[in-house]
Amino acid sequence: MGPKTQRVYETIRSWIESGRYGPGDKLPSERTLTAELGIGRTALRQVLARLANEHFIKAHDRSSYRVLGGESVPTPAELEPWKIHGSRHVYENRWVNLELVDVEPPGVERFEHHVVRLFRVAVTAVVDDQDRVLMLWRYRFVPQQWGWELPGGIVDAGEDAAATAARETEEETGWRPGPVEHVVSYQPMIGMVDSPHEIFVARGADKVGEPTDAEEAGEIAWIPLDDIPRLMAEGKLMGSGTLVALLHILASRARGDR
Repeated sequence: MGPKTQRVYETIRSWIESGRYGPGDKLPSERTLTAELGIGRTALRQVLARLANEHFIKAHDRSSYRVLGGESVPTPAELEPWKIHGSRHVYENRWVNLELVDVEPPGVERFEHHVVRLFRVAVTAVVDDQDRVLMLWRYRFVPQQWGWELPGGIVDAGEDAAATAARETEEETGWRPGPVEHVVSYQPMIGMVDSPHEIFVARGADKVGEPTDAEEAGEIAWIPLDDIPRLMAEGKLMGSGTLVALLHILASRARGDR
């Protein structure tokens, strides 16, 4: 989001958090919001989509949104966390850091636990106006398998994850995505591996050339979203980032979100 769009996002969010619009209240129409906040309709819809993805609002009907209620699932009280007494490096290179961490769970004798630390990555699902998603058909030698993946890669030091999402998409596919929107952060193997994943969605892309990343490039295609459940059932979608992003999009479609 640009500075102006970010300010509009923060303004509408403050209206909700301050109680100006409470649970179940309907937000003003898009026409009213564009006039009151001095923002274009397209940029406003990006803001509303982000607020919906963050569960502040929900699409009610065409161009209409309501504020969601409070948490429906209570947060349990925090229990005693594990104690960490220290750690030592076992192996490290430019890609992987393996540690042994001296931990003590509550009521359990302390022991050393392996932890693999990897870089933060950004994954992008680019969806066009025909409800197709931009994907790559690639071979992964670790599982010795071909499959479809979304573009993505490592977030460089000091780089914003959204910039990584856009850059990796262009390098791997030759398509420059529209504005990327962050939808979720997660850890795919939380018990032993520290590997932060940032998932983004973009609407539309422009063809700007051929892929420039020879190692990552593969067969590139726009896959209909209607085919995703079948590909998932057939085991042809590889990587948790791909699955999380596509499940988010399918769930949003089912709810009628933009």
